Formats: sequence, structure tokens, C-alpha cells
Amino acid sequence: MRRALLVASLAVGALAHAAPPPKLVAQLKAQADAWDQAIVKKDRAAIEANMASDFRQIDGRGNLETKASFVDGLMSPDLVIDPYTVEDFEVRVYGDTALLSGRTRMTGKYQGEAFKSHYRYIDIYVKRGGAWKIVSVQISRIPEP
Repeated sequence: MRRALLVASLAVGALAHAAPPPKLVAQLKAQADAWDQAIVKKDRAAIEANMASDFRQIDGRGNLETKASFVDGLMSPDLVIDPYTVEDFEVRVYGDTALLSGRTRMTGKYQGEAFKSHYRYIDIYVKRGGAWKIVSVQISRIPEP
């Protein structure tokens, strides 16, 4: 009995640290890219469709956002985000949880004033009912030189 538990434990541990299947990585990357594009386009329906109802974001200043406050902020006519790309993109999968991380340089305008930000982020996706939904985002600002 103990041997069976040990073998099972080792198997689960190996699965948790195995590289995610390339097809899943491609799927999650495509989903994340589509979400980024929806944010730039201010496509509320597409943004919300990617998010879990219990979504939370911790921004670069430590503020907490809910799904509603996050989406409302993006929809503000005061905010214009230019198209952006993600660098150093990585996907790690642990069962029904996926950690997507990267680095982004974002530009745009807020209340008519140009802004630039450089940050590293981690997005946490959870598979629920067969679909991957983003449940949490954390952003860490990278100071400009």
C-alpha cells in the first residue's frame, strides 16, 4: 500500500513539473493575445468573456480591482491604449491552473496626456467547465532608465 502511494505521489509530482503540451500553450497564447486586442479595441463583450466572475487584479501600485472596476476602467473614454506586444512570454501549467507571464511596454493617452509604462505581469487562468478563464492579474512596474 505504501509503495502504491509513493508511486502515485511521484507520478503526480512529475506531471506537475512537466512541460505543458505545445497545443495548450498555443491555445492559451492565442486566448491571451485576443484578450490584449480586445482591451485595445475596448471590446467589452470580448474582454468580459475571457474573465471569471471572481476576477481580481493587483496593479502596479498595489490597488485591487474587481472584474467590474477593471472593465469599467478600460472602457473609460479618458483611456486610449495603443496596440502593444508581449515580450518574454511564458506559460506554466499545473493541472487546471495556468500561469501566463511576460513583459509589456504600453503607450497611450489618459485624459489627453500621453503615457508610457513598462511592466512585468502574471495572469492566472483556471479551467472551469472546460473553458480557460482569467481569474487574477498582478502587475509589477519596471522603472524606466
